[in-house]
Amino acid sequence: MELRFGYSAICFSKFLSENGQIDTIERDEERSKAAIQNIKEMGLEGKINVFTGDAVELLPKINKTYDMIFIDAAKGKYPFFLSEALRMSKSGTLIFADNVLYKGYVMSDYNKHKQRTAVRNLREYLKQTLENPKLESEILEVGDGLCVSKVK
Repeated sequence: MELRFGYSAICFSKFLSENGQIDTIERDEERSKAAIQNIKEMGLEGKINVFTGDAVELLPKINKTYDMIFIDAAKGKYPFFLSEALRMSKSGTLIFADNVLYKGYVMSDYNKHKQRTAVRNLREYLKQTLENPKLESEILEVGDGLCVSKVK
């Protein structure tokens, strides 16, 4: 079993309430199949739902409210993911965004063409979370950066 697919959902499942559920999105079909297999092998198929497809297309179709949202996807789409996360939040929802410092580029004068869009959009994500009066946010400089926001 290669546990890197479905890994975050499996780890988060340890903190679920008795009737808690996790919804996760995997864009790549092969990775999605591997995640589903890993979840099954861990005995968590009743707790974790895997949606296969592009999160940009799938998220607007999901009409649920979540206690916690974890963003770890295309860095250039983080502002969109924040908008969707806020739509699916309630007072007290926690929003975690992984890799927000993107190899240190976000906090530097990095401007190389290859990663420019990702860096610009991650900076925009951080600006939106830190300036939004409906959020309390902190940036943790651990790993590649983690932004933790709580909806007021």
